[in-house]
Amino acid sequence: SRPSWLAIYTSMSSAAGSKGSAATGWTQRQNKQFECALAVYDRDTPHRWHDVARYMGGAKSADELRRHFERLVHDVAQIESSGRYAG
Repeated sequence: SRPSWLAIYTSMSSAAGSKGSAATGWTQRQNKQFECALAVYDRDTPHRWHDVARYMGGAKSADELRRHFERLVHDVAQIESSGRYAG
């Protein structure tokens, strides 16, 4: 079966290493918090990005979180379409 985007994201954030992603300004801890928050607040949650921001202690704004998510969805779609995911 096809892996979920969350499984791909998890493997991507794990592969980023202990320092996180300097390119995006996200630490490994923030990526893990974001991953956990997405598991708690799904797409049907009203005010999802504000809830995720609160979950993360205000380290990122709701807009930053939404944009980060959109970039990840785009990246995962590219990985899936290229067949590069070996999960």
